[in-house]
Amino acid sequence: MYLCPLCHNPLALNDKQYQCANRHSFDIAREGYVNLLPVQQKNSKDPGDNKEMMLARRAFLHAGWYAPLAQAVCDTLTPLAAQSILDTGCGEGYYTAQVKQALPAATVYGVDISKAAIKFAAKANSAIQFSVASVYQLPFAAQSFDAIVRIYAPSKPEELQRLLKPGGHLVTVTPGPQHLLQIKQAVYDTVRLHSDDVEAINGFSHLNRQRLQYQLSFSQPADVLALIQMVPLAWKFSTEQKQQFAATLPQIDVDFLVDLHQRSDANV
Repeated sequence: MYLCPLCHNPLALNDKQYQCANRHSFDIAREGYVNLLPVQQKNSKDPGDNKEMMLARRAFLHAGWYAPLAQAVCDTLTPLAAQSILDTGCGEGYYTAQVKQALPAATVYGVDISKAAIKFAAKANSAIQFSVASVYQLPFAAQSFDAIVRIYAPSKPEELQRLLKPGGHLVTVTPGPQHLLQIKQAVYDTVRLHSDDVEAINGFSHLNRQRLQYQLSFSQPADVLALIQMVPLAWKFSTEQKQQFAATLPQIDVDFLVDLHQRSDANV
């Protein structure tokens, strides 16, 4: 399943180490993940979300605020009867774990460029195969997966198409127009809404969309702070502004677009 990120030959598991024919080797960390991100693919010393953002997201998601989104993703995947699933840009593995729980017979993989996030994910979910890698150069053999999940993550269409089997499916989650509107209003004089246009992904046909909208009602500022801290809008707030905004316990709109795509060469 895994490819060597240096020479692109298949990796074989030997005890607790992945090795290729050219003797490149990658150890399985004690948490259970494998780091397949070579230094030349890094754009910084520690790429991906920093630990503060990751811990905030972990606290917020595990409190169940986005549980309806996790359920919508699982409901989209279930009829597909996928046996092999990749969660790309999986972060600390919240959605990956929900997918595995909903589809226990499937082999589930999670990949993210953030080593800190993957450490948490692997430690909490031993039944899932986690790796550190770039989503633009994914270390998997061609046609490895029946389905790929991409929640808010960047991607390279050619890589997604390469990894999916013929007829394979891609589930994407993107923000809808009203997503986090109240947070935007707190930092921008003029708010620009997200587009609700269906993304045209090269090599894929769009099958259907579900729009999921609801409002978050908070009872403690800590949950508001966690939400702010886990999104890019956090950089628009000073520490004092975050505290002041959270103390108001605002009701915040969430708006998700869950789209199902299929490899357009499904009948080839």
